[in-house]
Amino acid sequence: MTWLTEEQIRERLSNVTPDIRVTHNGRWIDQKCAPDVLCIVSDCIENYVSRTGAEFFSSVDIWRDEYAMLNVRRIFSKPELDLTTSRNEYDKFFQQPMESLAAAKILIKEKRGSRNYYKIGDSELLSYIAIRERNALTFLQVYISLVLGSSGLLDDFELFFKLQTAEAYFDLKRKFEDFTIEHTPINGRTECRRIFTKVINPLAFKYHSRGTEKGRISRRPITYDMLMYNRDNFRDIYSEKPKDMTRSEYEAKIKFRPNANYTRYMSVKAKRFLREYNDAYRGGFSEVSAGGESKDPAIHMHHIFPEARYPEIAAYLENLIALTPTQHLAYAHPMGNTQAIDAEFQRVCLLAKSHSIEKNLNGVESLVIYEFSRFLFVLDTGFSTDEFSKIENGDFAGIIRKINLKYAAI
Repeated sequence: MTWLTEEQIRERLSNVTPDIRVTHNGRWIDQKCAPDVLCIVSDCIENYVSRTGAEFFSSVDIWRDEYAMLNVRRIFSKPELDLTTSRNEYDKFFQQPMESLAAAKILIKEKRGSRNYYKIGDSELLSYIAIRERNALTFLQVYISLVLGSSGLLDDFELFFKLQTAEAYFDLKRKFEDFTIEHTPINGRTECRRIFTKVINPLAFKYHSRGTEKGRISRRPITYDMLMYNRDNFRDIYSEKPKDMTRSEYEAKIKFRPNANYTRYMSVKAKRFLREYNDAYRGGFSEVSAGGESKDPAIHMHHIFPEARYPEIAAYLENLIALTPTQHLAYAHPMGNTQAIDAEFQRVCLLAKSHSIEKNLNGVESLVIYEFSRFLFVLDTGFSTDEFSKIENGDFAGIIRKINLKYAAI
């Protein structure tokens, strides 16, 4: 895939005519256009086209495809397709993101009778969105800002992000509703408000600001999980766990069960993402430099804390490390036994990962893919502690000290 920065995404969208006063397109974004939905729909489109070789496709072609039916139904807990209501729900789930992709010219739309057909217009940007939810969110933030700016609305949103008051919120929401009703076929305020949520909250998250929640200004800044269709946020779920209670005991108490299908799907995509990133930015070398075999291609993406035991961090890039086959199957898993973990090599991997994350966050690489807070969550989860969350932002020396202390006690 092509690695894109925000500026490159903006350049790719420069040929789009996003002024709603000109396009009159009220469906440039819609209720189902959450980052995780946009991501998996893009993934389903890529998978369908690559397998079938089809040039044109409808939303029905995509959601009736085996890959989409298997993953969407399992991951998003969608119903079977034998009821009319289910078919309508599936059609919205796929159609709305596809309409947004068409408005951004990532898909090219063609009307045939009463049905819309699409073909891929920008395969690189579609691939970028499909690979992970964070990419889909970055695209949405750039795209939304572009549309608002061209439509003369961006200043109103920026004023709200500056003032952050209930009065500014209701003023902005009313302006957005009036604008949408005046310039698009949408004529109901309820529909405008559903769209408003998908417009304001991705930007609010970007600016660490309050947005909208249940029809009012949110009580706190918008968080990542609030943007998602699937709102299981492990960091929030486990934040209230008593120190003397195991994860399994806490899950039983609150009747929570991680979605294994979602975990598996996101873990596979995270591994693919890290390998492509490692090939593009690190020459395909191992993140662990010890030993002559480290010069072999790093084609194995290894969970430092095992996926089976720690599903809540299975899709975290901060818990994945690029290794050579020898490092993975001889050192990380002694004698190739993937059920066994070598504690000393696990320590080496964590220290190496800390170095990789520090380089990435300090601007050595042009594309930032890690988060310091997520690395702390990975460490606290893997060590069943809350000690790492107390480390100040950017204190990698503190992380290394605590990691070494943990293994000294083993």
